[in-house]
Amino acid sequence: MKFSAKILLSLVVFTLMANSAASQNNIVDEIVWVVGDEAILKSEVEEYRKDIQMQNQRIEGDPYCFIPEQMAINKLFLDQAKLDSIEVNEANVNRMLEYYMNEYISSTGSAEKLQEYFGKSLRKIREDLRTQLREQQLIQGVQQKHFENVSLTPSEIRKFYNTIPQDSLPFIPTTMEVQIITVEPEVPLKEIDAVKNRLREYTEQINSGKSSFSTLALLHSEDPGTALKGGEMDFQTRAQLVPEFSNVAFALNDPTKVSNIVETEYGYHIIQLIERRGDMGKFRHILLKPKIPQEQLDTALVRLDSIRNGIVNKKITFDEAATFFSADKDTRNNKGIMVNNRSNSQNTGTPRFQLSELNQDIAKVVGEMKVGEMSKPFVMVTDKGKQVAAVVKVTNRNDGHKANINNDYQIIKQMAENDRRQELMDDWLQKKIETIYVRIDPNWKGCDFKYKGWLK
Repeated sequence: MKFSAKILLSLVVFTLMANSAASQNNIVDEIVWVVGDEAILKSEVEEYRKDIQMQNQRIEGDPYCFIPEQMAINKLFLDQAKLDSIEVNEANVNRMLEYYMNEYISSTGSAEKLQEYFGKSLRKIREDLRTQLREQQLIQGVQQKHFENVSLTPSEIRKFYNTIPQDSLPFIPTTMEVQIITVEPEVPLKEIDAVKNRLREYTEQINSGKSSFSTLALLHSEDPGTALKGGEMDFQTRAQLVPEFSNVAFALNDPTKVSNIVETEYGYHIIQLIERRGDMGKFRHILLKPKIPQEQLDTALVRLDSIRNGIVNKKITFDEAATFFSADKDTRNNKGIMVNNRSNSQNTGTPRFQLSELNQDIAKVVGEMKVGEMSKPFVMVTDKGKQVAAVVKVTNRNDGHKANINNDYQIIKQMAENDRRQELMDDWLQKKIETIYVRIDPNWKGCDFKYKGWLK
C-alpha cells in the first residue's frame, strides 16, 4: 500500500523538523509507527513514557512495545471520535489541567525542575498536557457510547463467577456501618475576635506592602492543603466552593485587593484573586480557626454523656437522638447514619466504610467494637477541621473475606460487566486494526503485541 498525500506531507514536514533539530541540537527523531494517516514518533514514545512515570502508572512489559501499541489504539479511538462527533467539556479539561500541573510540579519539586524533566518550557508542557486531556475525553466518549451500556442477567453473572479461579477473587476488607451523634462546643466570643483581629493585621500588612499574601499564608494559614503553596488553590467553579466563600471570591476583580473576612464552616478566611478563566477562578486564601478551650470541650462531652445515658436507659433511641440533638448536619437527617462519600471507594454512596476510609478518630474507637455497641463520648476532629464531641454506634460489620456471590453480589456484578465491556472493546479494536493501514519500523516489530494484525 502507498502512503496517502497527507502522510507524505507529514513525512516532508517531519524531515525538515528533524533536520533542523539535528543541526541545532544533534538530536535525530524517527517515525516508528504509522497508523492510518497518523505517524508515531520515537520522541512521542519517550514523552508518553515520561508522562506514565510522572503519574505513577504501571507499564505492562517492554515500554517500547506497550507504549507505541497503546498510542496506536488511542489513534483508533480518536478516529472513531470524529465519526461519532464526540464533544469535549472544556471546563473539565481546564480543571484537570490545573490539577495535573500542580501534581507534576509537586512531584518534581518546582516548576524549573519540571521543565528540566520534560526538556521544554512550562507553557509547552501545559499545551501538550491539554491536548492529552482533550484526547482522553474523546476516547472516553467513544468508550461510553459503544461499550458503557452492558446489561447482564443474574444467570450470566453467576456463570461468570463460577469461571473465576478462587485465587483471582478480590479480598474484601472489613467494612463497617456507623451512626454518629456530635455536639459542638461553644466557641468563646473572645476567641473569634482574636482570629478576626489577626486577619485584619494580615490584610493591613499586605495592603501596605510589608508582607505578601503568599508569605503570610505559608506562615500562618491553617488550611494544610494550601498553606505550603502560599494559600494558592486550584482553579475552581462556584459549585466546588462553599457558598459563603464563593460569593465573596467570585466578586473579586482586582488581584491586588484582599477580601473582607469571610466566615465558613471551616473557620475564617481572607481571600485574594489570582486569575479568572470564564466560570472558573484561581484564588489564594488564609484560613484561621478559633481555638476551643478545654473547658468548652469538657462541657460538650458532659452534655453528650447525658444524651448517651438517655439512650442506654431507653428514654430515647439513638435514631431519635441523632435526629434531634446531633450537630452533624450531614447525618442528622439520616438518623445519624454515615455515608461513604470517598470518590475512589468501592463503597461510595453506601453506609459501608473500610476502617481506612473512616475519620481517623472514629476508626480508633470503632476498630474493636461489636455490632450494636455504642462508644463513650470522645473528642474528634471533623473532616472540616473542627473539634467536636462525638459518640458512635456500630450497626453492621462485615469481616474481611474473599469476594463471594452471596455477600458481594454488586462487586461480582461489576466485575462481570467490566469483563464483558473489555470483550466488546477487544472485538471492536481487532476489527478496526484489520481495516486500517499500519506500518511499523522493522526495529520495533519484535514485540508480543496484545492485539493481532498490527504486523501486515
